[in-house]
Amino acid sequence: MINRRKFIMTSVFSSAAVAVNKNFFAKPAVIGVKNKPIVISTWDTGLEANKAAWKILSAGGRALDAVESGVMVTEASQNCCVGLGANPDRDGFVTLDASIMDENFNCGSVAFLERIKHPISVARRVMEKTPHVMLVGIGAQEFAVAEGFPLEPQKLSPEAQKAYNEWLKKSEYKPPPINIENTGNQGHGPFAPTRYDDGTWNHDTIGMVAMDAHGNLSGSCTTSGAGFKMRGRVGDSPIIGAGLYVDNEVGACTSTGQGEDVIRVAGSHSVVECMRQGLSPEEACKKIIERIVKIKGEKAKEIQVAFLALSNTGEVGAFAIHKGFSYALRDNGNEKMVNAKSFD
Repeated sequence: MINRRKFIMTSVFSSAAVAVNKNFFAKPAVIGVKNKPIVISTWDTGLEANKAAWKILSAGGRALDAVESGVMVTEASQNCCVGLGANPDRDGFVTLDASIMDENFNCGSVAFLERIKHPISVARRVMEKTPHVMLVGIGAQEFAVAEGFPLEPQKLSPEAQKAYNEWLKKSEYKPPPINIENTGNQGHGPFAPTRYDDGTWNHDTIGMVAMDAHGNLSGSCTTSGAGFKMRGRVGDSPIIGAGLYVDNEVGACTSTGQGEDVIRVAGSHSVVECMRQGLSPEEACKKIIERIVKIKGEKAKEIQVAFLALSNTGEVGAFAIHKGFSYALRDNGNEKMVNAKSFD
């Protein structure tokens, strides 16, 4: 026979468990600022990318569509930093990585993808049309072709070919000096980005996060990876939680710089978690940069890492290891570049 007291206590805990489960599985309310669309993206290439994103956001469109369309501009630019015009790996092949994430924790990514012009769009197809989060290499390429993406010619852009020919003279696999002469034609090494004497950086990633008029967040990140990297190397950009993370109840973050060191601290996710604990976007970015600097010690002088974050209330913040990182911002009242604060 069941003891009456035990029965009552069991009923209480069962009811509490049901309540917890209901709360756990219930869709959280969006706390974001409505009617305040905003988009931010890394580096000066973000200005043009933001324009494409803003066309969607200003018309009341979805943040997910905005962050895809925005970075597609950079992918199509055929420069030495992002997309098929970028510097190749040490074997002479351009390989691309990208990730995308929406307000409902849906995410998709591709890595080590060759001969596809818009890896960000393939990443979105992975998110929306497969049960997976990431596809890599030939499998990612086959999926892209099956989805109607054409295979582009396997040929380096003139700028990338020039940089590769220059790199082949020494074929060095060590970090370049933190300050080098900006000759405009040297390309970047396997531990990119490189800082020039004028304080600017040679970079190979664009990360973008946005909030739409409904208060929903989304993010994207696309890259050619470090120039002249080892064949098969993948950095942080396609890894959810490293190069990109979105939590609609808290905020979104993206990263740029030496991917290996972003991966080792789950960078973007860590920034969002710091925001969850009450830190502002800038404070959260700074905290994780400080963690990387502590881990790297003296070697932090040789690398650049930066985080860019947006809270679900529309507050923006960024922080880098070294001076020189800037980001592009676009909202109803601004279209500008902002210099981020740094550790040094």
